[in-house]
Amino acid sequence: MKLTGPFTQILPLDGLPLKGRLDDEQLNIIHNGGVLTENGIILAIGDFDELRKANPSAQIEETIGPQVLLPGFVDCHTHICFAGNRAKDYSMRIAGKTYLEIANAGGGIWDTVTQTRNATKKELTETLIQRANRHLAEGVTTIEVKSGYGLSLQEELKQLHAIKAASAQTKAKLIPACLAAHMVPKDFSGSQEEYLILILNELLPKIKDEQLTNRVDIFIEQSAISADNALNYLTKAKALGFDVTVHADQFTMGGSKVAVEVGAVSADHLEASGEAEIKLLAESDTVAVALPGASLGLGMNYPPARKLLDAGACLAIASDWNPGSAPMGDLLMQAAVMSAAEKLSAAEVFAGLTYRAAAALKINNRGILSPGMVADMQSYPCADYREILYYQGKMKPVAVWTGGNKA
Repeated sequence: MKLTGPFTQILPLDGLPLKGRLDDEQLNIIHNGGVLTENGIILAIGDFDELRKANPSAQIEETIGPQVLLPGFVDCHTHICFAGNRAKDYSMRIAGKTYLEIANAGGGIWDTVTQTRNATKKELTETLIQRANRHLAEGVTTIEVKSGYGLSLQEELKQLHAIKAASAQTKAKLIPACLAAHMVPKDFSGSQEEYLILILNELLPKIKDEQLTNRVDIFIEQSAISADNALNYLTKAKALGFDVTVHADQFTMGGSKVAVEVGAVSADHLEASGEAEIKLLAESDTVAVALPGASLGLGMNYPPARKLLDAGACLAIASDWNPGSAPMGDLLMQAAVMSAAEKLSAAEVFAGLTYRAAAALKINNRGILSPGMVADMQSYPCADYREILYYQGKMKPVAVWTGGNKA
């Protein structure tokens, strides 16, 4: 057994609802707190001195100075398995070029597809480990990682194998997802429907056999996959036993309606969502995932986070870390900046980065500090939890634990 502390404040984020608005007054704050762990699992959490007295044989991992302890962050939407960068795209975008103009100049998703196809599995694995470890150092202990830059049977498998290989070489927990339906590849001669049939008939069964992921994603947009084709694809993917999630309402509406209709675990982006979409999501079990990094990277509006919470939705916040629209990848900074614009309470932000994000991945043993949960934790060098968002992401953790051990 190990007892870690004392912490000036612990925010376990326990006992809070999965859906709807949260006020900071609802937070259970433990002062002079400690966490008792064994074999990577939390046994008890409470007053440090009382836990020490009740467990005299426990190894003490003593903290120094004021510290605030939170659950490790869960980033439920990233694209960090890729090669190269799109700095040229970004330069054109901030100079005023449109998405179409950038694509016609050789940029866009297909540029990353080309660079990723040219990379070896070893190269993809190594760069993915670097990005995952950077995220981990910033308090993100669980990371969803999508494919989607292969866009062929062989190349999608290469990405998923790279994610599997990286997972064994980082202390962060990686959750793979298949985004082969990111767009119809330029070198595919058939129709959109035929490409999706190819994925369903040939790629997904192989992924299932090799146990590479049980999570399937799709990008519903006029420039990607149509809503009708997506609904058919997701319905069949679910029938094969996959959990499904959706890139929805980023530029135009329609994706979130498909997500709710098919019973998707989450609908992500939502920048274009209107009142009807907000109501649909709030009345469903589909988690609404805001991606402020994409808003910052593209220079566009944030998702209607405040309205989603007020309507009763479950709102998670993720980074969308990718080489095109969200290259920064700093989850806390993005969430803090969006909270100022959307008027989100600290409780809503921390919930969106932890247990509500875990719900978007169908994970129920992370995101809360309570007995029986995995001891994924992070501490900040301050005496008041409100300072963490006050510094808008510039304050970083002084310690991160995965499975009860310092990462």
